[in-house]
Amino acid sequence: MTVLSDIVSGVREDLQTRRNEVPLNEIIARAEAAAPVRSFDLDVEFGVIAEVKRKSPSRGDLAHIPDPGTLAGLYAAGGAHAISVLTEARRFNGSLADLDSVRAAVDIPVLRKDFMVDEYQFYEARAHGADLVLLIVAALDPVQLRDFHALAAELGMTALVETHNREELEVAAGLDARLIGVNTRNLKDLSVDTDRFAPLAELAPAGCTLVAESGVAGGTEVAKYADAGADLVLVGEALVTGGRPQAAVEEYTAIGRQRRAVSAS
Repeated sequence: MTVLSDIVSGVREDLQTRRNEVPLNEIIARAEAAAPVRSFDLDVEFGVIAEVKRKSPSRGDLAHIPDPGTLAGLYAAGGAHAISVLTEARRFNGSLADLDSVRAAVDIPVLRKDFMVDEYQFYEARAHGADLVLLIVAALDPVQLRDFHALAAELGMTALVETHNREELEVAAGLDARLIGVNTRNLKDLSVDTDRFAPLAELAPAGCTLVAESGVAGGTEVAKYADAGADLVLVGEALVTGGRPQAAVEEYTAIGRQRRAVSAS
């Protein structure tokens, strides 16, 4: 069993528990009653999707975050383009309560970052105030991916379609995905190679908004990704462990915009 399949197996088990507590018809009703989706601006000069991240499969415990809303407020004050909230419990120590806390604290778009493998989770995301959801190409078959991409759009949410290689990028292009992530983490051994981004970015469909995922330890990686064509960087670990979340978001945004401006000149 791969790391990804093991995580997905746990996600399905935990989902069944929540489904037993709140049936599908009830979660749909809650989604319909939720506040309207906040628009996610795809035409961005350069931005940071700042992540609330307590733990990861590769590094274990990262940070004690007693109040995700407070952290999200610092991210927003630093100019974050959106907030990513991990809601997977077993490997990332996240929860829907974290999503609720962040949603209550900020007015900018919020991404529910989880392993979305069932339609229930999309209504659940909307019920808890999410504006974006993550779709991992490697975790879904083509029919599921297309159906879930359509469902997210139907609910008004933006889907971040995550890819890791040429084949997955082609799949994302086939969806006409507007927001595409290139994750430089190898799902087999969890290693990260930031050099993987540039050649894949060159293959991204024209007109899409491109997100660089994983590997940002500081401004050097942000500059590298921006030079290679990233419109956004998704950063978690460096922000929750660095001790200066607001300043770091400001710094990364400024670096990225400067590098993109140089590339455009």
